[in-house]
Amino acid sequence: MARRIDVTGTGGVRLAAWEFGDPPKTDPAQDGQGAYDGQGAYDGHTAPEGSPGVLLLHGLMGRASHWASTARRLSARYRAVALDQRGHGRSDKPPQGSFTRDAYVDDAEAALEQLGLAPVVLIGHAMGALTAWQLAARRPDLVRGLIICDMRASALGAASQREWGQWFESWPLPFATLADVRKWFGEDDPWVERPNPARGEFYAEVMAESPDGWRPVFEPEQMLRSRETWVYDAHWEELAQVRCPALVVRGLDGELGRAEAQEMVRVLPRGQYAEVADAGHLVHYDQPEAWCAAIEPFLDGLGDG
Repeated sequence: MARRIDVTGTGGVRLAAWEFGDPPKTDPAQDGQGAYDGQGAYDGHTAPEGSPGVLLLHGLMGRASHWASTARRLSARYRAVALDQRGHGRSDKPPQGSFTRDAYVDDAEAALEQLGLAPVVLIGHAMGALTAWQLAARRPDLVRGLIICDMRASALGAASQREWGQWFESWPLPFATLADVRKWFGEDDPWVERPNPARGEFYAEVMAESPDGWRPVFEPEQMLRSRETWVYDAHWEELAQVRCPALVVRGLDGELGRAEAQEMVRVLPRGQYAEVADAGHLVHYDQPEAWCAAIEPFLDGLGDG
């Protein structure tokens, strides 16, 4: 079960956070701690007092539910919360809103403080990992551990941004059915080297039915605006400013190469390394059991706060 908690990001943007774990033991309408949102999701805090916090940040185009398997597994020991970042999932998508690096990092900082999760372990995938290490560098008092999943620290450049724009234009929108979504992203997408059902499921998770078919819950233009704020720059300096223990995880077939991952570990003052076999960029989604096996020794080393 996931309980929804609304938090307020920078500029007043409403963000949906999702707390995973056991259902509440009391009626929130009676105890004054929160309220149901009308869709079976609980808006409030129910984790046992003193449980260490974990905040999970999805990547570009992702959503909090992509972390469901990881968060549920962690919820036996941690207060595990996944955040729909601005422009994603059920969070606000303001047409004229800011999608800068500062906006994403400020949102994560605000969520930590409003949820009372600090000192927290940040777990981020791709763009979410960049947000996580930038926040850890900025606010070391809030972060006691960091897990970086398949995100590069080097600059990707203008060619990469153009390729992404062309890729969005190639999507055959709208999709008639979710089966068509799964097939295109899992098999027919020219970026797919071999059939990948997990990738198809990943993108099916970010589609919603509209009058003319299935479309993404995000605006591709906002995704490109978000991406252009990091692809032209390298981010090694911020890695070097992360004081807490940090684990860099890559899929063997992911976007983060072994040499760059190991250099990231070297630059991190307290860096560690892990890799997951038979996994691509969507490490935590491709191989959830192997992913958890890779991160749990690191979490064990941090203790319970």
